[in-house]
Amino acid sequence: MIRPAHYLFTFLLITTGCLISACTHNVKPAPAGLRANAQRQTQPATQGYTARPDVQMFITRLVQRDGFDKQWLEKTLATARRRDAILAAIAKPYESKPWYQYKSLFVNDARINAGIGFWDMHAQDLTKAQQHYGVPASVIVAILGVESFYGRQKGGYPVLDALTTLAFDYPPRAVFFQDELEQYLLLCREQSFDARSLTGSYAGAMGVPQFMPDSYRQYAVTSDSGGHPDIWDNWGDITGSVANYFHIHGWQPGGLVAVPAAVPAGKTVPPTFTATSIGALRQQGVVLSAGLAGDTPAILVPLQLEHGIQYWVGLNNFRVITQYNRSPLYAMAVFDLSVRIAEARALEGHNAPP
Repeated sequence: MIRPAHYLFTFLLITTGCLISACTHNVKPAPAGLRANAQRQTQPATQGYTARPDVQMFITRLVQRDGFDKQWLEKTLATARRRDAILAAIAKPYESKPWYQYKSLFVNDARINAGIGFWDMHAQDLTKAQQHYGVPASVIVAILGVESFYGRQKGGYPVLDALTTLAFDYPPRAVFFQDELEQYLLLCREQSFDARSLTGSYAGAMGVPQFMPDSYRQYAVTSDSGGHPDIWDNWGDITGSVANYFHIHGWQPGGLVAVPAAVPAGKTVPPTFTATSIGALRQQGVVLSAGLAGDTPAILVPLQLEHGIQYWVGLNNFRVITQYNRSPLYAMAVFDLSVRIAEARALEGHNAPP
């Protein structure tokens, strides 16, 4: 989960291919859906991460800023293991693939059919989320389909290991992952979770919607009165949390996500493209729907096919999807999957929530 700060955003256009003291007693187990063998992992070598000066600086910062107990932090981080598989995975993300390969990973018959079944099974929760937040059920379903195959693939890496590995052994995004590690430790303190009991993706994303710790603390909601949001097992919390995330990031109910476009033959598309407007795109020769006002914020999105490039123009709701994941490929996959699931479900005689 990424959280860009500005409405105007910049995409890399992919034409070659394309996250008071701590409780040390009365620690409760994680929800059933996220218990794993993490706590049974072989312990790291003596001292491990806590022997490193940069980790000690991190610990000192959290003690001063968040009121953590230093001994608890050292004890917890001493159990963290460097995972080379995580470093290998983040070096080759799916988003490095060209669109025609990336799309097939997420927009396929298996995810469409499973999405229809998921929608039918959780129609009440999806309807409630759509009516309350204004985010279509089809988009919520598609997010969960892309993120975790509707909860089937939530990741098996200990979150503590993933975040610690990336925070201190992945320099390109060390600051981001140190922030997320801090958020994770705060989350464990708030909910009295054993920090080694949670598992997730190689980037430390958790639960069915694959929220990063900071996103969980900011946007996860509970469908019940009181208690903490459960994004692992409670489907009302899961669907509501995704819808709330989109709502807070500016989703426009009833608004378009993206529209097809064409670029005249011979026109050169720059390697990067900054968010602009429909009018500016038209002035540059981009051909698209006449029904869009010239001052509508937009972005030109080229998608690499096996032979040639397909163009789309992303609008506000496309931008909102990229708040979940910055990649324009991700946003297009979510959009495409949502349309296909809704269309296939309609053919089966189901009506979408009002």
